[in-house]
Amino acid sequence: MTRMVINGSRGRMGQALLAGVAKHPDWTVAGAVDQGDDLEAVVTQGDVVIDFTFHAVTAGVAALCARHGKALVIGTTGHSEAEKAAIRAHAVTIPMVWASNYSTGVNTLFWLTRRAAEILGSGFDLEVVEMHHRMKRDAPSGTATTLLEILADVRKLQLAEALRHGRHGITGERTDSEIGIHALRGGDVVGDHTVIFAASGERVELTHKASSRDTFAHGALRAAAWVVGRPAGIYSMQDVLGLA
Repeated sequence: MTRMVINGSRGRMGQALLAGVAKHPDWTVAGAVDQGDDLEAVVTQGDVVIDFTFHAVTAGVAALCARHGKALVIGTTGHSEAEKAAIRAHAVTIPMVWASNYSTGVNTLFWLTRRAAEILGSGFDLEVVEMHHRMKRDAPSGTATTLLEILADVRKLQLAEALRHGRHGITGERTDSEIGIHALRGGDVVGDHTVIFAASGERVELTHKASSRDTFAHGALRAAAWVVGRPAGIYSMQDVLGLA
């Protein structure tokens, strides 16, 4: 039996996680907390903490898990570089799964994007389009950022220099070394991501569309069950699925 503590339990993802645990005979909720609750009061009762809260909170959650020797699954996105460094510092003490998206389909998209970028080569222009619900706070999405990082890695580009966040005005011709990112917001869209490889005479598009948060919740719960008992370090959903 894997005992899970859900941090962010009153949010959209938190509710989906609680519903997912209830459907699995080998998982149980050891604690469900949110803003204003005391995570430390319940962390010792679980084997793993699943964090879907706010970027400024995660480093403190990681420190608490490290202090009590509990595994951690991070679903929160939008962290600054300083926050990421603070979180990574605890990976020498505990195992953590840190992914921008826990969907099996999206992680297949990550794998396919890398392979397509390698096969198609530098003759194709790279663009990423993502759309989410109107309440999403960060842009581009964590999933889109991972896709951009994959593309930049294959092309051996510095992502900060290659990125073009939309285009406006007289931008000049597109260069071979840029990667476009376009973030759309509206309605109740759970999450759409498309990677476009465009060349003269042909275009390849890889798209994933999520219609339910249950896909993310199931993946995060699967990661939580997987990470308990692993050696300290940072793992991705690619590791959980055996795609790494």
